[in-house]
Amino acid sequence: MPDVICDTSPLQYLYQLEILSVFQSLVQRIIVPPAVVKELEVGRALGVNLPDPIALDWVTVRSPAGAAVLPLTMELGPGETEVLALALESTDALVILDDALARQVAAALSIRFRGTLGLLLDAKEAGLVLAITPLLNQLQALGFRLHSATREAILDLAGEV
Repeated sequence: MPDVICDTSPLQYLYQLEILSVFQSLVQRIIVPPAVVKELEVGRALGVNLPDPIALDWVTVRSPAGAAVLPLTMELGPGETEVLALALESTDALVILDDALARQVAAALSIRFRGTLGLLLDAKEAGLVLAITPLLNQLQALGFRLHSATREAILDLAGEV
């Protein structure tokens, strides 16, 4: 099984949808870098409903070996940068992230990636959720950016058109 390395937003949104256990069911274990732990900690301090990955026994916190290992654009946040750095240090990695620029960088570096919406599709296929439509509605209410064409494509893939 590949190293599954997760950024902040998939943890945030699955937690806020109250289906974080689905993530664990799909991948068993994930790795998060310290920057993701810090981003979630800062959000919790501001009163945002976010998980504490340190309290989850199926999450491992791992630092990238080299801070300068990744020659990335300055537009990436610390979480995305450390997630991609960890992926480059792995022989077999799958990164879970939603940020469009981070996904472009992952593709350019030949790093496999998936996002929150892909996890929802996986969860439906595995029978862990019954329907994607209400989850997409909740995601959008939480501020998740979802273009109408993407929404339609996801619902089509989920067989909910």
